Amino acid sequence: MAAPPIAGVLETAIYVADLDRSRRFYEDVLGLAPVFSDARLVAYGIGHAVLLVFLRGSTTETVHMPGGVIPPHDGSGRIHYALSIAEADLPRWAARLAEHGVAEEGRTRWPRGGTSLYFRDPDGNLGEFATPGIWPNEGR
Repeated sequence: MAAPPIAGVLETAIYVADLDRSRRFYEDVLGLAPVFSDARLVAYGIGHAVLLVFLRGSTTETVHMPGGVIPPHDGSGRIHYALSIAEADLPRWAARLAEHGVAEEGRTRWPRGGTSLYFRDPDGNLGEFATPGIWPNEGR
């Protein structure tokens, strides 16, 4: 039996030590607007996906909701995520990071044509601004 199709990645999660500090970074530096927040997490809608910023250790117990349960999960270490941007916006993002004192840790021009600019959030998670052309399935 073949696997049914998967439409896309809906959520990705990172885990942080200080939710207020992370909110300031993701909202003030990256300009994201929360679509949901509580004591455990802040969710940011980005295109068709959601970046979940969880307070590390706050999701290690099962959460009972009116509609069911959310199994426990957690993470540690330097997690990676990539945010899709237009090629023309790459210099503006580099300038914005510098303006906020966020170091550019690396930049890569990929064989397919896209460019990645790497930076860290306050918890050491590796963020990436990625322009079109990195992966063959982009735009599907």
